[in-house]
Amino acid sequence: MKTTIKLSDKVIIGIQKDIASGKLKKGEKIPAEPELMALYDVGRSSIREAIKTLAISGILKVQQGSGTFVASKIKDETLSQRLKRADFEEINSVRSLLEKEIVRLACQHRCDQDILMMQEHLQQRRKAIEGNQQKKCAEADIAFHISIAKSSGNHVLSDLYENFSTVMRNFFSLRDAEDIKNFANSQHLHESLAAAIVQKNPQLAEQLVLTILDNNY
Repeated sequence: MKTTIKLSDKVIIGIQKDIASGKLKKGEKIPAEPELMALYDVGRSSIREAIKTLAISGILKVQQGSGTFVASKIKDETLSQRLKRADFEEINSVRSLLEKEIVRLACQHRCDQDILMMQEHLQQRRKAIEGNQQKKCAEADIAFHISIAKSSGNHVLSDLYENFSTVMRNFFSLRDAEDIKNFANSQHLHESLAAAIVQKNPQLAEQLVLTILDNNY
């Protein structure tokens, strides 16, 4: 299933990419509302919400009577800021690279405490599904994957993944409430993943991670 984002976020990501690539330079005026509406195929309210957000962040500057201008470059943004403007395909590609290495290392280094944490988060995930609590389910899902990262034995990789998880949390928050079904359909895959790590079976663990990612779970 494809993750959807707010229309204003679509505009924000597009404008940020144009600034980062140099298509829009500092001091230049961005296109007028009608042109932006046609470019991003969104309504006026989405354009105005996006511009307001970018103006608050200092990236754009609105000058009454003159238009909206690029106020700052994006090349010096932090990793966290860069991740926030990444699209779903980029996020899923990086997530695939990270998680394949994480589960491989977790199969080698996990300890009894790591296993207990994984099982606890899986139980929370299942309870949230049964209670139709989408937000709690998303939190439990992310906590489960973070617990696997922590069991990898690589603290840098674990910290990187935990930082990266904030972006995934944002994507989850933009999903429709009915997507609790997505979590329900993948519960058995997550339980099997935990079992593969317990059994120290990296081949099976990696296969399960790829299945989870291929289905956008």
